[in-house]
Amino acid sequence: MFIIGCHLSVTNGYLAMGKKATELGGNTFQFFPRNPRGGASKPLIEEDVEGLRQWMKDHDFGPILCHGAYTMNGASTKESVRDFARRAIREDLAKAAHLPDCMYNFHPGAHLKQGVDVAVGLISDMLNYAMDQEELPKVVCLETMAGKGTEVGRTFEELSAIIEKVERKDRMGICLDTCHIYDGGYDIVNDLEGVLKTFDEIIGLPRLHAIHLNDDKNPLASHKDRHEKIGQGSLGIGTITKIINHPKLRDLPFYLETPNELPGYAEEIALLKSLRKEENL
Repeated sequence: MFIIGCHLSVTNGYLAMGKKATELGGNTFQFFPRNPRGGASKPLIEEDVEGLRQWMKDHDFGPILCHGAYTMNGASTKESVRDFARRAIREDLAKAAHLPDCMYNFHPGAHLKQGVDVAVGLISDMLNYAMDQEELPKVVCLETMAGKGTEVGRTFEELSAIIEKVERKDRMGICLDTCHIYDGGYDIVNDLEGVLKTFDEIIGLPRLHAIHLNDDKNPLASHKDRHEKIGQGSLGIGTITKIINHPKLRDLPFYLETPNELPGYAEEIALLKSLRKEENL
């Protein structure tokens, strides 16, 4: 099954997102559980959650993806920022655990010139605090990053180092962002097989649980993190087609974060469906 969807607003509730995903031609979606720049998270309404659960069952959905706020930086030099990150991710994980077939994903953070080793320790400490609760989502994903500024997670080695220090390794996974990884220096245009081989050797392909499917406004290793619409960037439609049909990737859920309004997402989902090949081809 081709699991494809886009980022949606939680403003009108969870069932509304499920219905909107179907309307756009998708069978999954991504969302922020709170304002992406921070702030409080609204409590779940059980009737809404159960409505989404039934909708996902009736419409053959794949897993949905809860995305942590951009302002969460567990590696910050400021204690107040680290404290917010710890509280926010702990709350987010508890919420995601109550949603149907929901994974969690977040940007690891930035070391702010403290160095990667220091940041790895702080981020893993945050995760150990946040994951020390009975109910957790099925997977907590670190996102591959472009390496803008002092971002942590540009290399597979950095992501692996964080996972190694997390106590609940059984729940840790990776969300691969196609724009970020290319911006970060991994040439998925000319050497997708080689990149996947390297990922498998350092992190392990079984930890790859989700893909942010984005084209890229910039060339390889630019470290700028600028998403582009599908087929209109430096990855191009050929690379996108290879990714969604690759035998090691095709069964993963794909989430669009392209610079689109809802009609644009509907067009991209239709395009991607037309590019999807049967498994035996």
